[in-house]
Amino acid sequence: MNSSAVISSEICYHCGEDCAEDTIHFNEKPFCCTGCKTAFQILDESGLCTYYDLDENPGINLKNTKHRARFDYLEDDEVIDRISDFRNANKLSITLNIPNIHCTSCVWLLENLQKLDGGVLQSGVNFLKKELSVLIDTDKTTLRNVVEQLVTIGYEPEIRLEKLDSKTEKSHQNRSLWLKMAVAGFAFGNIMLFSFPDYLDTTGSGLGGNFHIFFGALNIILAVPVLVYSSSDYLKSAYAALSQRGVNLDVPISIGIVALFSRSVYEIVTMTGTGYMDSFTGLIFFLLIGKLVQQKTFNRLSFNRDYRSYLPIAVNVLNNNGEEYSVSLDKIRPNQQMRLRNQELVPCDSTLISDEAFMDYSFITGESEPVTVQKGERIFAGGRLIGSSALLQTEEKVTNSYLTKLWNHEAFQNNEKELKLTTFADKISPYFTVAVLGIAFFSGFYWLQTTGMDSALSVFTAVLIIACPCALALSTPFTLGSALNVLSLNGLFIKNHLLIENLSKATSIVFDKTGTLTKSDSAEVEFIGDELSPQEEIWVKSACKNSIHPLSRKISLYLKDVIARDSVNGVNKPRACAVQESVGSNLPSMETESIQGDRFVENRPQSISTTVAPRDDRAIINSFEELPGKGLSAKINGDLICIGSTSFLADQSGINMEHIPESNFNGSTVHLSINGIYKGFFGIRAGVRNGILDLLQSIKDTFSTYLLSGDNEAQKSEFNTYFGSDGSLLFNQKPEEKLEFINRLQEKGERVIMVGDGLNDAGALKKSDFGIALADDVSSFAPACDAILESNSLKNLKNFIKFSQQSMNIIIASFVISLLYNTIGLGFAITGHLSPLVAAILMPLSSVSVMVFTFLTTRYYARKQGLTIWK
Repeated sequence: MNSSAVISSEICYHCGEDCAEDTIHFNEKPFCCTGCKTAFQILDESGLCTYYDLDENPGINLKNTKHRARFDYLEDDEVIDRISDFRNANKLSITLNIPNIHCTSCVWLLENLQKLDGGVLQSGVNFLKKELSVLIDTDKTTLRNVVEQLVTIGYEPEIRLEKLDSKTEKSHQNRSLWLKMAVAGFAFGNIMLFSFPDYLDTTGSGLGGNFHIFFGALNIILAVPVLVYSSSDYLKSAYAALSQRGVNLDVPISIGIVALFSRSVYEIVTMTGTGYMDSFTGLIFFLLIGKLVQQKTFNRLSFNRDYRSYLPIAVNVLNNNGEEYSVSLDKIRPNQQMRLRNQELVPCDSTLISDEAFMDYSFITGESEPVTVQKGERIFAGGRLIGSSALLQTEEKVTNSYLTKLWNHEAFQNNEKELKLTTFADKISPYFTVAVLGIAFFSGFYWLQTTGMDSALSVFTAVLIIACPCALALSTPFTLGSALNVLSLNGLFIKNHLLIENLSKATSIVFDKTGTLTKSDSAEVEFIGDELSPQEEIWVKSACKNSIHPLSRKISLYLKDVIARDSVNGVNKPRACAVQESVGSNLPSMETESIQGDRFVENRPQSISTTVAPRDDRAIINSFEELPGKGLSAKINGDLICIGSTSFLADQSGINMEHIPESNFNGSTVHLSINGIYKGFFGIRAGVRNGILDLLQSIKDTFSTYLLSGDNEAQKSEFNTYFGSDGSLLFNQKPEEKLEFINRLQEKGERVIMVGDGLNDAGALKKSDFGIALADDVSSFAPACDAILESNSLKNLKNFIKFSQQSMNIIIASFVISLLYNTIGLGFAITGHLSPLVAAILMPLSSVSVMVFTFLTTRYYARKQGLTIWK
């Protein structure tokens, strides 16, 4: 049956996307595709339609749901054992990463999985990590059934190869730190309570000496675990530094800790005083708070990823009978046949068995346009298949592929960067330690000469106690921890707080092009030449829609927008627009359209109602032929349409090459002729991200800027204005050449920021002083880096750098504040007036002051830079 193109303003009830062409109605609700309708039916039948009440159109678009056969590997007991958290005879527990979790409706639905599958005993969601924990009764259901059910409702788990190689171990570091802080906090509170009468000098109040002995003994009992357990990290770090003949900030802190505890025990045991156990436990408690802030990481992100994080866990292979089944990647061997479908990754180096395939190598090489591969040619691991499914024969194991060798190249391993990171506090700690010891010995010697040994020891230990650099130790982690929080709210997630200093000192910024400055899933298309009539636009769109070439698909999408706009506005003079492609937009239309006889037929479900447009949109295809890498020709309604290279047009339609004008277009060109008459060409180039040109303009006078791309020079003139002299724009760069370029800049004394998104940038990202991996979804794969940046936040890069510089100034200011407190305290200590009450006030006050100061000032400067400070 023939039907006209439909322009619909209906919104899909499930996912909220525009039902642009085919609207399916069910229960008087519109759906954009069968997948969304099926998901609604499942939820409706299970009584889970509250999902739609919690949020408007909360679902995930299901037009491009992948083939189910790829989940065969979830029936392999060995694989299940290796990816599950726990398994026994009839119970299985597993944690799945679900990238599509995005709202409260998602959380509610996933935590009610037992209503969809009776074999699910329990399910829970960690929203920040986008993880789903499921407990399954294997007597009632299987892991594969649960995963396929998740796929059906739009929440496909992401199970990667790395999960096979080693189970992710839960980090106990934060748990241990919380326990240490709990012990210190418990002791601090109780000792403060026991010491309160001493603050008020209750001698003679009737409490008697026995109570002082009793409370003193309790204070010692509570303080011992704090010394042995809670402060152990500082004592070990100081010992390690001294054993290597070095001094870090933990050395003066440990001296203060030991002096404070020892003097307190001495005073309590000899009954010469009440000690300073409250100050001792309070000091450890506040130090551990700072350590917790310092160790705060964004657990939902992974900064040290390798090729295993990039590849799926399994692939479909064919047996001797041609039957398709799924196997995990670690079981793939050479000379096996495997079938890949649209948007799936090539896991190992292979040879193409099918006649033709289109491969997207943008993540590996940086090439913006897909590569045409012919039968018998080599396909490298890491490429992504675009278009029709393809049959390949494996040539290498996954571990021996080009992708693995590229990732493991010794030039890409740079582990020295973080080893060189030191805080400002650590840099001054040797001088600070010498100064404190010098003051303590000088003061002790003075009091020894004046009043005797008892006073000298008292003053000596008092100086060590009050000069303990607690506030100094807190200033850096609290300032940078607060800065990390602000940056994460604005889309920049940094691996280590100490790396902010590298960001603040940057002098050069190097950008990748494909996927970084330009968007890999969008294109700017324009037609340059004679104006096409409405009927000619429909003919060309129909011809391109039947092609599997990515450029033809982009032209088809462009003309679809043009035709829709013409129908609405009644005009016909569009010449350029941006084409945004969905994840599966390159999927050949053969699955929804077919050529039957001599007519082009659109296959639609019977339940779909269509609207007839006011003009004749029929496109009757009499013949269609596509020559790989050259072009396509089609007879539509008897008219000959030729689309492709100039030589192809000359061969197919007899056009004289001299009559085709030369093009200076910066991008890909696809030429068009109709009935032997040259009409012009479609110019296609990658779309530049929003706000990028303004960013480049604003930083070019402050920083040295460079562009390194694995792509060709098609867009060179577009970026010429925004980069420096010759040598700032480099194209056709291999991964090793990018890394070497960064190395040359650093040898000249430059502090380099590298911004990239692909595996071809991995070496440069690791070598640079601050490597930023750009990601459209921070939970998806990105190469190893120092920071992950949400793609829509790249335009704020200059503000991020400025804010990091201001954060370093805040650290210096907080150092001044803490030194001021130390100076006041030393005045009490040297003169012999350091009472327990003064110590109990000064030491916590200095810590709290630094914490409050850094929190408020970082947010003040963030607001000045236009950054978000609350969410």
